[in-house]
Formats: sequence, structure tokens, C-alpha cells
Amino acid sequence: MEQTTGHPRRWAILGVLVFSLLAVVLDNTILNVAMKTIADPVEGLGATQGELEWAINSYTLVFAGLLFTFGILGDRNGRKRMLMIGMVMFGLSSLASAYAQDPTQLILARAAMGIGGAAIMPATLAIISNVFPPRERGRAIALWTSGVGLAVAIGPVTGGLLIEHFWWGSVFLVNVPIVIVSVILIASVVPESRDPRPTRLDPVGVILSIIGLVALTYGIVRGGELATLAHPEVIFPGVLGLLVLGAFVWWERRIEHPAFDVRNFKNARFSSAVGMIGIVFFSMMGGMFFLTFYLQIVRGYTPLQAGALMIPFAAAQVIFSTLSQKVNDRFGAKLSATVAMVVITLSLAAYALFDQNTPIVIVEIVFFVQGAAMANLMPPATTAIMESLPPQKAGVGSAMSNTVRQLSGALGVAVLGSVLSAVYRSEVAPALAALPEEARHGAGESIMGTVAAAQGDPAVLGPAFRAFIDGMHTTTLVAAAIALAGVFVVAKWMPGRTPAVPDTRGKEAAVV
Repeated sequence: MEQTTGHPRRWAILGVLVFSLLAVVLDNTILNVAMKTIADPVEGLGATQGELEWAINSYTLVFAGLLFTFGILGDRNGRKRMLMIGMVMFGLSSLASAYAQDPTQLILARAAMGIGGAAIMPATLAIISNVFPPRERGRAIALWTSGVGLAVAIGPVTGGLLIEHFWWGSVFLVNVPIVIVSVILIASVVPESRDPRPTRLDPVGVILSIIGLVALTYGIVRGGELATLAHPEVIFPGVLGLLVLGAFVWWERRIEHPAFDVRNFKNARFSSAVGMIGIVFFSMMGGMFFLTFYLQIVRGYTPLQAGALMIPFAAAQVIFSTLSQKVNDRFGAKLSATVAMVVITLSLAAYALFDQNTPIVIVEIVFFVQGAAMANLMPPATTAIMESLPPQKAGVGSAMSNTVRQLSGALGVAVLGSVLSAVYRSEVAPALAALPEEARHGAGESIMGTVAAAQGDPAVLGPAFRAFIDGMHTTTLVAAAIALAGVFVVAKWMPGRTPAVPDTRGKEAAVV
């Protein structure tokens, strides 16, 4: 099959891959809605705040640490094979999560889900890059992105419905039928593809990447838990991770058969796209992580209502992702990405105008505009990364994109979360003076702790809500400033119209 024509069943393959990815994205958005129920000692597992955080972070830690490795293994041993292994692993660990008997079992099962997710994510995007010709690849990736947006939209609503009608484990059990159908469709529709001329294995590079990414991710996650980056439990693993990743770069430049050729960063299109994804996810995830608390605690919406309120953000991504490639083709990556970054900056700054009485329609408009901007940013950025590398290295390119996204998002939550926490603790402290001394520390750690300790006392809740909103304003303005820096990065270094790296193989012999 000629690379210029693509696989004859490529659109059906894309549909299967988007459906397969649904379970991974759906799970991450559903879980946030179920946290409160899982913490309940009667209806849930009685998990503490720290255990709840690790139920989320164990997945992130494993997922981010193994993405790059699974991208390499997929390119070498077969992306369809890696996708099938990942789906089975994800399904079995979802089942284990649903029937966990205590928080420790849930944390371990979630870590196993991270292994499956790390195998799935790079394989889907790599297969898309190999079955679609260059002229259709941008559109296919845009549709893939809109599928992710759809899962983000239905996740919180689905989670709210499941929690209201079933037990907490149903938010994990819903993944199982999706996985079963996906495995059947993958086996019958998706072709196998791999690097037709794989180089020798680079076990040293792979091991260094795992150690470095896991250590760095752990440090970032721990910083988010402690609401500070100055604690030894944050500094030591973070510095260790950076040193090991530095050793990884040194090693990859030294050998003839690197797991990842770090010289790709000399390509302005590749490096600027990677940097843009890092900046936007740092600012977006760090500047929006408070929304669950704002909507459910400060505004008083139920989990189902809060999930429904996020639909405009995801719906805009679904609507505009399909149009993003046309915008990119007409105006070029530099202009379209710069405008999208400006809109994201302004939408983040708009959160500084929200308070307890802001009309919800205004909140919804900001969500929609922000989603539309993301839709015009992510598909071209992802396409730029994938087309900067030859198709036989598509798994590595996909893994690089997703690793940067995960690490930047986690770092954004850790850094900007500490900003919110510092402002909140300082402003709420006077209002907690009336509480018993033994309750003050826990009450001052977070808005959830304050609400639990206040027991409905308006003399405590009023100042707590004001302190949280002040912290939210400070946090989102910092996030907007970071996004503004991203505007200048994109405007300066992102190329306009750059042709894709040609596939030197002639025929796509690696797709069967």
C-alpha cells in the first residue's frame, strides 16, 4: 500500500481507535466525581484525603513513567499487539478497582490501570500516523482529539449518574464492556504495524527513562499533596529525576542506536510544538484544578450538576477540533496557534472575575470559549509532533507528546495548587479561631477540611468561601501569566507552514 493513499479501511480503523481510547479518558474524568463517595466510611471505602490523592496519583505516576517505554516497544514489536495488551490490562485492573475492599487495594489496582493506559495511548496515535497519508493525517488527529473531548464531556455526567443510582465501584466497572467490545474490534479491524527496520535495543536508555520519569513524576505529585515544592520529599525525587533524565539525554546522544534521538529537538517544529503542549497543560491544569471545589462546594452544585456544567468546554472541543486542520492549513501553525494561546490566556484571566454569585451562564461561556481555543491548539500541535518524525517512529512521537502533557499537567497542579493553598490558609486562619484547637489544623488545610469542621456554621463558611475565591483569583492570574509567556514562545519559534518529514520507506511495508 502506497503511503500516499493510506490504508483502505483507515476511517473504520480511526473509529475503533477513538472508541478504544474512550475507556482511558472516561475513567480519568469519572473518578473525580466519585472521590467524595469513596471517602465515605459507609457508602465507600472510608479513604482519607491522602489515600484519595494516591488513588489518582498512582495512575498518573505509572502512566507517565511508562508512556515512553511502551511507545518504543510498540514501534519495535507491533503497535496493535501493544494496544491489545494494554486494553486487556486496563479492563482487568478496572474490574479489580471496582471490587477493591480497602483504599490500598484501590491504589494498587489504579497503578495497574496506569500500565494499561500507558500501553494504549501511544499505540492509538502511532497507528493513526501509519494508516493515514500525510494529506489526511491532520484531519484524522483532529477527529481523534475530538473523541477525547467527547469522553471528557460525558465522563463527569456519567460518573454523576452512576454514583446516584449505583455503588462507587460502578465508575470503574463501566470500563469493562467498553474494553471487551474494543478488543473484538481491534482484532478484526486494526492492522499490525511496526518499524520495518528496528535498530538494536537500547536497554540502558529505556531504564534511564523509566527511572527519571517515575522519580520526577513522584516529586511533582508529592509537591501537589504537600502544597509546597520546598519539602525534602519533593526536592530529592525531583532532582534525582532531572539528573537521571540528564543522563538519559547524554546517553542517547552518545550511542548509535538511541531509543529516542534527542537531536529531534533541533527541529523547530517539533520542539516548539512540545513546548507549547507543556506550557498550555501546565497553565490549564494548574489554573482549572479548583473548578470541582468551586462548583460543588462554593456554588453548591451536586456532582451530576457539576459534571453537566463542564459539557460546554468539552463540546467546544468536539465541535472545533474537526475544523482546526482547515484553520491551520489556511493561516499556518504560527498564526493559528498564537491566536489560540491568546484566547486561552484571556479565558484563564476571566476566572479572576468569578465569585460566589457570578451568573452561571457567564461561567459556561468562558468554558466554551476556552474549549474552542484548545480545539484549535491541540490537533495542530499533535500533528506537528507526529509529522516531525518518520512514521516508523510514530510510537515514540506519540509517547513524547503524552509524557509532556502528563508531566506538565501534574506540575501545574503542584505549583499552582501550592499558590492556592498558601493564599487560602493565610486568609481563612482568623475565621478558624472559634473552632476547637485540635480541629484547626485539618480545617485550615483545604476548603473541604474547613467545610467538614464548620458543620454548617456560617461564621466559618462565609470567610472560607471568600478565602477560597481569593486564592482561586490569584492562582488563575498566575496561570494566565504563564499562558501569556506561551504566546510569545509560539509567536517566536513555531514555524508557519512546514512540510512533513518524508517517509523514506517508499511503501508502507510495516502495515499489514
